[in-house]
Amino acid sequence: MLNMSQKVDTTTLSSLAKVFPDEELKDAAYVKGSALLDESYSFQVAYRSAQLWKGVSVRVQSELAPYITLYEVGLAPSELPNHADHDEHCLRTAPGLYPDPLYPLSEAKVDVMAGQWRSVFVEVNLDDQVKPGTYEIKLSFEEQGQELGAAAFQLEVIGSKLPAQTLTHTEWFHADCLATYYKVDALSEEHWKLIRSFVRTAVEHGMNMILTPLFTLPLDTAVGGERPTVQLVGVEVTGQDQYGFDFSSLDRWIDMCIEEGVSYIEFSHLFTQWGVKHAPKIVATVNGEEKRIFGWDTDAMGEAYGQFLSQFLPQLKAYIVEKEIADRCYFHVSDEPSLEHLGNYEAASKRLREGLGDDVTFIDALSNIDFYERGIVEHPIPANDHITPFIEHGVDPLWTYYCVSQRQKVSNRFFCMPSARNRVLGIQMYKFNVKGFLHWGYNFWYTQFSTRAIDPYRVTDSGRAFPSGDPFLVYPGEDGPIGSLRLKVMREALQDMRALQLLEELAGREAAMALVEKQVDEPITFSSYPREAAWLLGLREAVNDAIKQSIHSHL
Repeated sequence: MLNMSQKVDTTTLSSLAKVFPDEELKDAAYVKGSALLDESYSFQVAYRSAQLWKGVSVRVQSELAPYITLYEVGLAPSELPNHADHDEHCLRTAPGLYPDPLYPLSEAKVDVMAGQWRSVFVEVNLDDQVKPGTYEIKLSFEEQGQELGAAAFQLEVIGSKLPAQTLTHTEWFHADCLATYYKVDALSEEHWKLIRSFVRTAVEHGMNMILTPLFTLPLDTAVGGERPTVQLVGVEVTGQDQYGFDFSSLDRWIDMCIEEGVSYIEFSHLFTQWGVKHAPKIVATVNGEEKRIFGWDTDAMGEAYGQFLSQFLPQLKAYIVEKEIADRCYFHVSDEPSLEHLGNYEAASKRLREGLGDDVTFIDALSNIDFYERGIVEHPIPANDHITPFIEHGVDPLWTYYCVSQRQKVSNRFFCMPSARNRVLGIQMYKFNVKGFLHWGYNFWYTQFSTRAIDPYRVTDSGRAFPSGDPFLVYPGEDGPIGSLRLKVMREALQDMRALQLLEELAGREAAMALVEKQVDEPITFSSYPREAAWLLGLREAVNDAIKQSIHSHL
């Protein structure tokens, strides 16, 4: 006989809640919301019991059931939740287990832990065939057909389609990390299959630009060290300072990206990080053998690398022109140069423009306005805590990024931060007409400086270097990516931005901005904004309601 005296307690929460197993729920119950067509709407159901229940079935009862995917919110360890100089807007900063990975509930079963709150993440992927109206979504926790607990959510579907994303968005794609973790040869068929799977997930979550390794990425690499070779351009030394190039692997990569819905190709940096002093690692066939011909021992401004670039760049340009993608390609010089590197950067940039022409687009993450004012960088990407001078100078297109250093006041996505701090970025980018967003860590599964590989289920801080949540958005599944709370919340941020753009189309920018700043003490900036999840959720509901009213007024 089943002992039904100990049942499962449930609470419906927003997607922005973070449910820790060792504390009481801090977020208020959230039982209804609204969404547009072609939007992915999410909420959570937290659950616990006084006793352990193994293999409890989770059953969805709703007309929207065909559109619903369930995930178990897993726990990930963090030894470095944040650095010592963090601000006060963190949920906790002690090392421990944090909710983050999302494990698909393919068999719709969970273990209900005694005395521990856990949660199911409910994702409703609405296409434009769903009829407008209000739908109930009920989740039942059942044991042998008997209900142990249940929770319900009311979702209103508004009959207006979320517009296409206009933001250019890249999360740096580390193809070498895939080869390393899954123990497959670079650019083998197994590797290509994994690459496609991870690109597909990226696109599904609003990443429409993919970092493309012309040569092995010269990013986060110890001076003198090497990352595993993943090089899409084949190189052959044909004579003294003479080279031949094979674009077949690059062609396959770009075709795959386009097939998966990628809009923009972001070519990897052609000089090393933090100083523009050396060439990236480049491997070539020399007398029938593969050898490294450039790297840390190559002077960035030396004649040898100059000869190489003078031959390679025109052929690359001819390739992208012939493929009719030149207007969809972005180039990098070097990542994060500081003012002391300005001379090196300017010389390197000039060298690339000589080979590629002035009609290609260069972007680079940097935070000193001097690079822009001197005309060295036309499309700078400042960090969101250094963006104000770029806004004041009227930089257009305006891009931004954040990473390990942005832990004071501004938006970011560390494990220890509330999800609202991740999602508010969409509102900020809408207000300031941001055209592009960059982050360095879609799937960086190495330690800092790429000195060794890590298991991202055990090490989430790149070997106690970057706060957990900074190095990667996805985990490696059996044959493809496992998502995270942060991945889903970032997509919600992008959807908020798109919803505001729709409202602007319908009612004007003034009306949209009036809603954004209706209940704030001071104008929203990248560092000043309401911190509460309730404000964000309420704002989005107000935007949806305004869209609905505007639609009705036009009928």
